[in-house]
Amino acid sequence: MNWQLLDRSARLRVISAAILVVGLGSAIVLYVRAGQAPGNPLGYDPEDTKQYLHDMELYGGKMNVVAEDIRQWFSGLWHGKPLAYTVAFLAVLLAAGFRVAAIPLPPLAGDAEAGGDESTERP
Repeated sequence: MNWQLLDRSARLRVISAAILVVGLGSAIVLYVRAGQAPGNPLGYDPEDTKQYLHDMELYGGKMNVVAEDIRQWFSGLWHGKPLAYTVAFLAVLLAAGFRVAAIPLPPLAGDAEAGGDESTERP
């Protein structure tokens, strides 16, 4: 493919298609190869106990508990099968961004008047 023959919007469409194919392909590979999450060697997670939550709330308030929940959720996005979903979502988002950038903008109203026939503008 000769890039010089393609205009800007065609190049951006090709890039968005490539991002989508590579991103979704990577997500499929990650999903298939993701293994089971290793179990906790203690048999339970001390951070899931009521005492831990009580202490977190005691030291930092309810927002501390909420912030810890958000941190655990966000760190969970980068392991195993949730990583495949994250990669797929980011690929679709990035491809959509390139696709939107490929849409040509309509000419401005001022540009249409400035580029018009000058013979009709004379008094």
